[in-house]
Amino acid sequence: QVQLVESGGGLVQPGGSLRLSCVGTGTIFNLYDMGWYRQGPGKQRELVADISSGGALSYADFVKGRFSISRDNAKNTVSLQMNSLKPEDTAVYYCNSVRTWRSRRYEYWGMGTQVTVSS
Repeated sequence: QVQLVESGGGLVQPGGSLRLSCVGTGTIFNLYDMGWYRQGPGKQRELVADISSGGALSYADFVKGRFSISRDNAKNTVSLQMNSLKPEDTAVYYCNSVRTWRSRRYEYWGMGTQVTVSS
């Protein structure tokens, strides 16, 4: 059974930094594209950043230059370094893994970790 477990959330002041981590178990981690999504209060879930199985990166415009996604396949971990945090970054952050194989889509979500940016 595939499990994704996030950690690293918390309360931080505007301008501060946090590093989120997500550990995956129960699958061949390096075959999956990995991503971070977030859902703020009263908002829909949105993509923050993702990194493909081959290492290609993409970011939402609202985090470009501030956030950085990386993965360590040896440790089954994907991380999100968040700098220059703003109050509008407050949200629950979710780890996502997805793979399409033989026309079937395999997608998994973590339970989320709360990030609150406030003074």
